Amino acid sequence: MQLMSLGMFIFEVGGFAYSELQRKSDWQHATSPRVGARDATQFTGVGTETINLSGTAYAELTNGRASIDDLRTMADAGEALPLVDGAGTVFGDYVITAIDERHANSLPNGTPRRIDFAIDLLRVDDVSDAPDATSEPANNGTSQ
Repeated sequence: MQLMSLGMFIFEVGGFAYSELQRKSDWQHATSPRVGARDATQFTGVGTETINLSGTAYAELTNGRASIDDLRTMADAGEALPLVDGAGTVFGDYVITAIDERHANSLPNGTPRRIDFAIDLLRVDDVSDAPDATSEPANNGTSQ
């Protein structure tokens, strides 16, 4: 059963699966000081959106080391990849910004029986979503 896909990489039950997803979004507001009152604020736009996937891979169930190596190769490419959950929800395009792994319970040859991992993703906008810097600003009803 597919939990989520990042590009062509599949997180799935019975394979390489995460156990926790943490999503954080923020929005930007500029402030201007005012005498005798709270600062004035103005919404300036959408801020960053990050997702952290964490979990544990067991050698007996999956080849976690190979999966993490695949994710590192994807991160090295620096490409934005679509993130889609198993229900079909499209989260947007993300880049991999960090991968943490912790090996435990190693076999005599050094192969870890358990790998705890965390993957940090950063949402990136498609270039077509960005404002066009070459377009003229709106007149807003003022004459020149």
